[in-house]
Amino acid sequence: MNEREFAELAAGHALDALSDADQRRFIDALESHPEWAAIAADDAETANLMADAVSAVEPPASIREALLAQIAKGQTQGPVPGPTLASGPAPATDAEPAHARAPRRWSRGLFALAASVVLIVGLGVGAAVLIPQLMRPASVIALEQIEAAPDAQQASVELDSGLQATAHWAESEGNAVLVAEGLDALDDEQTYQLWFVRGEQPVPAGLFETDGGNATALLDGPMRAGDVIAVTVEPAGGSPTGLPTTDPIIVIPTA
Repeated sequence: MNEREFAELAAGHALDALSDADQRRFIDALESHPEWAAIAADDAETANLMADAVSAVEPPASIREALLAQIAKGQTQGPVPGPTLASGPAPATDAEPAHARAPRRWSRGLFALAASVVLIVGLGVGAAVLIPQLMRPASVIALEQIEAAPDAQQASVELDSGLQATAHWAESEGNAVLVAEGLDALDDEQTYQLWFVRGEQPVPAGLFETDGGNATALLDGPMRAGDVIAVTVEPAGGSPTGLPTTDPIIVIPTA
């Protein structure tokens, strides 16, 4: 881990917004690089200042909408082209590796955004209102937008194991969100990977983690009519070939 990556984790740690896996990475990195403690201390001080900056009042709707749009823009990623099932391993490309596309619940950019906005006292927006809005995952924001859309749709599956999963989508939004319960805990060498399956072509759609067996995951990239939404268990960082390496544990047709 380099200092820039640690700074990203430190921002999330200061606001108690890290996943369990990233919290472990933060602690391990701090033990290995005690010279980075000043970064974590500065972020913690900034978070405390934000909390005390101004009294909490409800922000104007325009500010809230602008902030949520900025969050969604910063946390969502574009689609990654995938090969057909019959074509074998994907050819090498200049695209980022799958682990680089994994969404983080907090980023240093959003941390700076929160600090900047809170310190503009003239807005009258208290940190107690602003920070929880900024900390909301993009997947939760997208799910709310889909559910509010007039063309919202959903499809569910339930397995004998007790696993339940529901895909939510709306053509007007262009996004899809998977909500799952009863997922198994994975070790550090594995991860859950999302896929859009178009005919026989699987398209990687991001990685996600679970929280007590539950997950709300925004699929990377726009959904197309007739896509099947699938989930596989892959090596940490995602499939090394761009194709599923295991049989899907969740398959949800949307047509």
